[in-house]
Amino acid sequence: MTNTQRDAMNIVGLSARTSNNPGEADKDIPKLWERFMSENTVARIPHKVDQTVYAIYTDYEGDHTQPYTIVIGCNVDSLDDIPEDLTVKLIPEAEYTRFIAKGDLTKDAVINTWMDIWKTDLKRTYTTDVEVYGDKAVDPTNGEAEILIATE
Repeated sequence: MTNTQRDAMNIVGLSARTSNNPGEADKDIPKLWERFMSENTVARIPHKVDQTVYAIYTDYEGDHTQPYTIVIGCNVDSLDDIPEDLTVKLIPEAEYTRFIAKGDLTKDAVINTWMDIWKTDLKRTYTTDVEVYGDKAVDPTNGEAEILIATE
């Protein structure tokens, strides 16, 4: 884990409201990913900066045990012509602690990294946390994703 600063970004994609209570996020998040992939959402997002896919966790009602919103989408450089069924969220410029999930990103690599994060004593802000699926995630069964946790 390392500290990093990230500039603000506009993420456009599909969203869902969920929580980490048993039977919620463990069903809602895979369902949202399935919809994102099956509807070829990346192709529907105009003005993409690149092909990187982001999963952002935002609108926390408290800490990680409380409800939050997840948005899966792409960074855009314009908010013109966004389809009405897509969500727009601003990720503010912030300080993050960076973790790397390695292995099968479609199975346990990401959730196992989150479980490790939840056990840390990080001073989290619970503003916006970000998963970054870039070039190293092209083969998701043997890939790498960044997880950025907003910290004080």
